Amino acid sequence: MSESAWEPPVAGSEVEQLVGALERLRATFRWKADGLGVEGLAVRVGGSRMTLGGLLKHLAANEDYMFTVKLRGLPIGEPWSGNGWRDDNEWEFVSAAEDTPEELYALWDGAVERSRARLAATLAEGGLDQLAHVSWPDGRHASLRRLLCDLIEEYGRHTGHADLIREAVDGRVGEDPPAGWKPALQTA
Repeated sequence: MSESAWEPPVAGSEVEQLVGALERLRATFRWKADGLGVEGLAVRVGGSRMTLGGLLKHLAANEDYMFTVKLRGLPIGEPWSGNGWRDDNEWEFVSAAEDTPEELYALWDGAVERSRARLAATLAEGGLDQLAHVSWPDGRHASLRRLLCDLIEEYGRHTGHADLIREAVDGRVGEDPPAGWKPALQTA
């Protein structure tokens, strides 16, 4: 049986399973948002304000925020510091309407590549038990495992949203990208 690049291992280590689950969700999300123009990225379902363009921008921000601000305690940096980013959970969804499809795909693709590099570097320093910069009011710090699980949860929630929106756009359905799929507007 030939497995796709985004298929998690059948019986891997904890790190391999968690990173594999994240990569599968990233691939599925990117496939759901892939190859659309301005109109397709702006489609809404029902009374929701959520769009695929907004989800691309939101998840890109989450990628950089998770492995820069929460993990290391560093400023979020570019491209966010230069594009008007506000940490208010709505900015990405609203401001995405001002971005071109190419900008949105490049933003997400770039954020994912930066996150992969940051996560790999952090894992090389130690395991999932490493403590992150982010802390709770009582002083407890989250572990890298917690941050990774939080990002998986974020993708799980929003990949479900993307599934519904994409079906409304053009009927695309399915659990995973087809074998051999590559993003149509690959920018990273």
